[in-house]
Order: sequence, then C-alpha cells, then structure tokens
Amino acid sequence: MAEIKETESADTRGLNFVEQEVLADLRAGKNGGRLNTRFPPEPNGYLHIGHAKAICMDFGVAEKFGGTCNLRFDDTNPVKEDVEYVDSIREDIHWLGFDWGDREYYASDYFPQLFDLACRLIREGKAYVDDQTSEQIAAQKGTPTVPGTESPYRNRTPEENLDLFLRMNAGEFEEGSRVLRAKIDMASDNMHFRDPIMYRIIKHPHHRTGTTWKVYPMYDFAHGQSDYFEGVTHSICTLEFVPHRPLYEYFVKELADETYCPRQIEFNRLNITYTVMSKRKLLALVKEGLVAGWDDPRMPTISGMRRRGYTPRSIRKFIDTIGYTKYEALNSVSLLEHAVRDDLNAIATRVMGVINPLRVVITNYPEDKVETVSMENNPEQEGSGTHDMPFSREIFIEREDFMENPPKKFFRLAPGSEVRLKGAYIIKCEDVVKDADGNITELRCTYDPETLSGLPGANRKVKGTLHWVSAAHAVDAEARLYDRLFDVENPAAEPDRDFRDMLNPDSLIVKQIKVEPFVAENAKPGTKFQFQRIGYFTPDYDSALGRLVFNRTIGLRDTWEKEQKKA
Repeated sequence: MAEIKETESADTRGLNFVEQEVLADLRAGKNGGRLNTRFPPEPNGYLHIGHAKAICMDFGVAEKFGGTCNLRFDDTNPVKEDVEYVDSIREDIHWLGFDWGDREYYASDYFPQLFDLACRLIREGKAYVDDQTSEQIAAQKGTPTVPGTESPYRNRTPEENLDLFLRMNAGEFEEGSRVLRAKIDMASDNMHFRDPIMYRIIKHPHHRTGTTWKVYPMYDFAHGQSDYFEGVTHSICTLEFVPHRPLYEYFVKELADETYCPRQIEFNRLNITYTVMSKRKLLALVKEGLVAGWDDPRMPTISGMRRRGYTPRSIRKFIDTIGYTKYEALNSVSLLEHAVRDDLNAIATRVMGVINPLRVVITNYPEDKVETVSMENNPEQEGSGTHDMPFSREIFIEREDFMENPPKKFFRLAPGSEVRLKGAYIIKCEDVVKDADGNITELRCTYDPETLSGLPGANRKVKGTLHWVSAAHAVDAEARLYDRLFDVENPAAEPDRDFRDMLNPDSLIVKQIKVEPFVAENAKPGTKFQFQRIGYFTPDYDSALGRLVFNRTIGLRDTWEKEQKKA
C-alpha cells in the first residue's frame, strides 16, 4: 500500500494537478491504496528531453507518494526496434536519477495473453479480420463530422475470423493483406472507436521473441492491457492521448472489474524553441548524417545533453519550473539554458582557455623567468580551493580582446591602454606587429611588476580584466562550439518548409584553442569547467591520449535572443 506522505489536512496547492488526482485516489482507497505508475518508451530511438518530463512525472509521482514505477518497453513494432535503444533508455533514466528496481517489463512479455484476449473477442463477435488495404480502411472511416461506412468483411462469422487470424499468425498471408479490427461503432463521434485495428501482420524478427509471432498488437490494444497485467494504477501520458482514453478504457474493461482498473491521466508535452521533438525527424537527422549521431550535443536527446555537459539536476529543475498543465505550450529554450547555467555556476571549476589566440610578448619581463600564480577554483563553492597556473614572458589572449581603433567604452586592450591579466599583472600595449597582409600577428606589451597580488600596486585600478594562458605552457585542444540546432524558433509551425532547410548553419563551429595545463591534467569525462569569460565546457568522449576535445555546454550569458532581434 502506498504511503500517503501528505496528511489529510495538508495544503495541496504545492502539488501539480496530476499529483492532486493521485493523492485523491489514494485517500479514497482506490486499488486497495496501491500506487503503481509506469514509463513506457518505444525502443525505436533515443529518449529526448520531452521524455525526460514524462520520466520525472512517472517516477516522481511514485517517489512522492511511496509507490512504485515500472519501466516497460513498448516493443510492438520489431521493424523499428533495436537493443541499442533499450540500452540507451536504461542509461538515460538512471542518469536522470531514477531507478525501476526489478520492475523492468516489455509489452512482448504479454504477447501470449494479448493474443488469447484477441481470440476471445473474435469468438464473442467483438473483432473481425478485414481484407481491405490501409488506404481503403482510412477512406471508409469517414470524418469527424461524417460517419464511417462498415467494412464488407465486418460480418464474417466468428469461426471464419478465428481461422483467418490464426493463419495470419502462422505466416500464410503477406504483410498488409489483412488486419484484425475491433467491432465497435463506425458511426461513433470518436474516430478511435470506428473499428480500430488491433493486430497487423509483420514478418520481421523481434529482438526478444524472434520469429515466434507474425502478428503484432497495435498500441491502443496493447497498452491498456499491459498496464492491467502489471497492476499499474495510474497510466500517466501526454495530451494527445485524451481522445484515445475511451478506447483505452473500453479494452481494459474486457479484463478489469470493480476491484481494480488502471486510470489514464494526461498532461501537456514538453516543447521547446529552436528544436524538433519528432522522433521521425530526429532519426532522419541521424541517418542522413546531418548530425553526428543520436548523442550529438546539438540534439535534444538526453544522451546529447549529457555529452554536451548538461547536468541531471539542471534538466529536472527546468522541468519543475515549467510544470505540468492541461494546455500545450512552447517553452523558450532560454529557460533550460538558464537552469543549466545556474547549476554549472555552482559546480564548475574556473580555468583559463583561449579560443582565438593572439600572442602577446611582455618585453620587460625576463625571457627565462616562470612564475606561479594562484587561481581560485570556484568562488561559489566554499572550500573548493585553488590551483597553480604558470606565467611567463609570452602569453596568449583572445583576439577579440584587442582592437587597434577601439570605440568608446571598449575596456579591453588597445594601443597605449592598460588591462589586468586575471590573477596576474597589469600590462600596457606598446606596439602592434603585423604580417605582409596587414594582419595582426603579435602584440608587444610591458608589465607593471608591482601589480601582482600581495605587492604594493596590486589594488591599482584598471577598467578591463582579461583571461590568458602562458604560451610556453599552453596545451593545444579542440573546442566544439555548439549552438541551437535550428535557426527558426518553432520549426513545427512551418509545415510547408522542409525541416532540414531550417537547420542553423552555425550550430557547430570547431576551434583550435589553448588551455592552461591544469585543464589538461583534470580533463576527465564528466568534468565541468568554466573557461573564464567564455562559457562552460566539458571534455568530449572523442578526447584521447594526446588529443583534447572540449564541448561548449553553454555560454556565460544568453546572447542568442539579442542577436536574433538584431537580425
């Protein structure tokens, strides 16, 4: 029996509407006080952030009220399914911080029971075999305002239907030649009640059952029955299943009684700007090589976000922020990025990395001298400590941090101006070196030796502070600068355009960069760095011995909206 953690007098205003309904059922003693939810992914692709919202709901409700949550793979279409997807789904759920214990199930576990139920419905005259094509069936279903017309095969005898269905499963007929339909009501106002298809012929080996079956159940027939077989009390799903609910209940009541019946509750899907959530479109991006796989850091997949450097806590915080409602909405990706920044700010180690290096020679600094300066690891994290960083005569700064003819209020480096090198000295630009084409190749600067921390001039004020790395000690690395996958706010709202034409051409820019030695020494998988003044980075899986690759998780601030408004 589920533990009701809220008391009878507890204020439920802090609960979302699904939690309120679950709590009401528990207090009413429905299902003997049990609470059992389920997360039922199809193993035909990788999970995306929309699934993360469902995961947080399904597992979160169970956790909140002391119930259990099953993981059930909806593996009813062997053509599209793969063990790779099963493994990735498990990994993603665990990464988000949830666990299903020993309650891992598959719709295929129930194929025998579902087949027996279908045979029973045939015998009772509630189902029939239809020889029409899918196009003919679709045409004779009518429209929401025009009743459907009955199939010419609708009044076959139960004996003939059962014989045909058994032969369908024996492999006698070709795919698409016959289906099993429920005999309900072709004039129903609910299109889903107009003799829905229960089984179709698929002659493709199943990843778990092999070639045992030649007919496979449709989602609407398999889902509710699977919930019932597992003892699921609350089948929580998204709003597109609202019109399916009467059919869900119709099929479940062929098994259920007054003592136990699963209940379907719907909430809004997670949609975010500048991406697509269609698994079909995401699969196309992968198969056509438009992205580097399901875990490409530009993808909205959980594995892509993990690779990019997002944290489970930030994703869950974002989902808590947008909440659960009964109305569809398009959420700004900026809200997600804010949650990521907020989390990384608290945990990321501050380091130096230069994306577009420009060499600076400090002419009055001794050529063979190397000093060690101390850098704070994370000012937001008490006790995070410091690390050492070498300083020498030649350094690299960002090319964008120098302008030969700067505008007003440019507080970085320019001829004759001074800036502080973070954690080190104040320098002044004395000369600019150019190549034959007029490109700036080097700056010549002087330093004030009294401006290092602890020295008399340490508190001398200058308006600009730059990040840098020692040229002699810098480690070469690759930075992959990721941005939004699409340059259109809502690709789904433009059905007349091919979604491929809306891809952002600048969603990935690769740079050869310089990083301080501490970064290279600590670039372990999952490490979170803040490249100061640049953004948050994490080592990529492609990093290998002697080759460092970093993914930019996100910039320090949201510049996208500003740039889009300018455009």
